Amino acid sequence: MAKKEPSKFAKFLKSVLATVLIVVASVGATLFYYERYGGGIGGLGSLAAAPVEPPPAPLPAPIFTPLEPFTVTLRTETSSRILYVAVTLRVADEESRKVITSYMPEVRDRILRRLSEQRADYVQTPEGRSALVAALTKDVEAPYTPNPRGPVVTGVLFTAFVIQ
Repeated sequence: MAKKEPSKFAKFLKSVLATVLIVVASVGATLFYYERYGGGIGGLGSLAAAPVEPPPAPLPAPIFTPLEPFTVTLRTETSSRILYVAVTLRVADEESRKVITSYMPEVRDRILRRLSEQRADYVQTPEGRSALVAALTKDVEAPYTPNPRGPVVTGVLFTAFVIQ
């Protein structure tokens, strides 16, 4: 008995079934991979529903306003010492920088008055410098006539600090 050769239809049907089997296996493997390693339950649906967080906004660049150095005589009961300080102000916004620049003589006067009140032995300690920073911040942030609002100072930085 001679074997019967498959018909063209049978060959076509086998090809279609093989293709469907390959596609089903591919989809199944993809869903398995996403569920296992993609972290989502339900395969691709959870990936599509996952919220996409926008990148964080860049932080604004700091605004620094350097001041000319100050030289002040610190007097005690028995002697006098010289304080040399270079100060840079960190301000919150451009408007505050403009106020400080516009009122620079008054800013320098306020700082000089505060520096001349210091005691040399106290201002050399970390607590003394911290207190001086707080006092200078308060003095510089006070309003300048005729402005109803003073500048916003976020930091007083000593770039030079010498007592002789």
